[in-house]
Amino acid sequence: MGGGASAVCLLDALAQEGGVPPGEVVVFEPSGHLWRGRPYQPDLDVVRVNAIPEDMSVRAGDTGHFGDWLVGRTLITSGAGDYLDLVSGARFVPRALFGDYLEQSARAALCSLASAGWQVRIVRDHVVRAAAEGSAQLLLVTSAGVEVTVDHAVLCFGAGKPVDVFGLTGTEGFVAEPYPTSSALANLDEDADVVVIGTGLTGVDVALALDRLGHRGRVRLLSRRGVLPGVRQRPIHHKLRHFTPQHFRRVAAAGGSLTLPQVVALMETELRSVGETLSPIRAELAAIAGEDPVARLRRGLGEVDSPSIAIRVLQQAVPDAGPDVWPLLDEAARTWLMAEHDRTLMSLCCPMPPASAARLLALVEAGRLEFVRGVTDVRARPGGGFAMTADGVESSTQVVVNAVNARLHRRSGAAAPLVASLAAEGLAEPHPRGGVHVLRATSELVTGDVPDPRLFALGDPARGSLFFTFGVQSLVDRAVDIVESVRAHWATPALVHPGRSDDDRLQLI
Repeated sequence: MGGGASAVCLLDALAQEGGVPPGEVVVFEPSGHLWRGRPYQPDLDVVRVNAIPEDMSVRAGDTGHFGDWLVGRTLITSGAGDYLDLVSGARFVPRALFGDYLEQSARAALCSLASAGWQVRIVRDHVVRAAAEGSAQLLLVTSAGVEVTVDHAVLCFGAGKPVDVFGLTGTEGFVAEPYPTSSALANLDEDADVVVIGTGLTGVDVALALDRLGHRGRVRLLSRRGVLPGVRQRPIHHKLRHFTPQHFRRVAAAGGSLTLPQVVALMETELRSVGETLSPIRAELAAIAGEDPVARLRRGLGEVDSPSIAIRVLQQAVPDAGPDVWPLLDEAARTWLMAEHDRTLMSLCCPMPPASAARLLALVEAGRLEFVRGVTDVRARPGGGFAMTADGVESSTQVVVNAVNARLHRRSGAAAPLVASLAAEGLAEPHPRGGVHVLRATSELVTGDVPDPRLFALGDPARGSLFFTFGVQSLVDRAVDIVESVRAHWATPALVHPGRSDDDRLQLI
């Protein structure tokens, strides 16, 4: 249920797994940007992916899959750029180009499945209700009343649109959804004073897009804390030796748990193995809390070629092992981390490309871009425009663009009826931090501590139970877990499907 990047990773994993008997795959996606999701629609080329191609492959075990696709595209596309970041020498491709890759990867996976005997169906609608159909199947009902009976269902819907923190939707001059920036921002008065709510990666995209579109007016990025994404340092190749998913999975298999000091100590061991310490990471975490955004931008650019690789090791470890560490911590530790350090960790581990940072700094120095902290209120003014309050000082603006992190929603707005239906049927337990409760090892939905082999969550729907659920690497790993669970489930049909015939179809939704 959902046809974005999560679904593409799942389909590719299913196409690569030879142990699942051919059945039928049904994908539910109502939006007009199938396979691309919200972030990867056709857009301006300054709106970039913030990771190198090796970290964006949808193919498990093949970090070169996306890079090879880029090479092939360059060979057949006239004037294709290599998108080298002139500051770091790494490649950060446009989000739209990655969307092309997702589209072609999905089509290739579906063709592979079809050639292996699978039936493929795409339903341009979303599921609003689910119910148990006996003990082994599920009945799914779409908003148009279409009913589909399935053996397994995977929640793959995204985080949805940005949160409207200040209730401005419908007000003239308010841009509720900034993507794609090429159309959402195209009709703004080029001399208008613009405020962007949010200083994360979406806020960075908006500032760069306005610049590319020729906007001349003042732009202010505002938030409560004014925390910008970090600046990605020159990529390195480091193979985790101690802080590995395999280590944490062994701990989980033995019924063990971990304390935060134990996790920190293991990271320290990982860093010592490459001659590093925790000092650079501690210094960066301390700086994020209070450092002026422009000063941090300058410092980040100055450390692109830092001889210390400690932060880069952490940036690799969090997406690789984070989902395995998270369930081993007790609830008090998880709650504390999310309350005190979620924004800090996201800033550190989801950094912007150096060239993007350099352009932001150039805009600041030209007097066209500002960062505002301490924002408490943004409201529509009776005569038009908006007023905002930051650190007790009120100012005005003509246009407000919403770049708040969509993951502040506890669940996608469009998916809320489905999640409510699953909960009412006893098929899901909503997680207080968002999404639903899932089992780490298989991504199966859990109710009353009992996993359900019919239901899985991938990506944002699992964000309450797991940590760092949205990176492509994490999506690929979890997709493999799901497909392996389905394969194991169907490897013993007499045990799990008594009385069923060989003609029964497997449907992965």
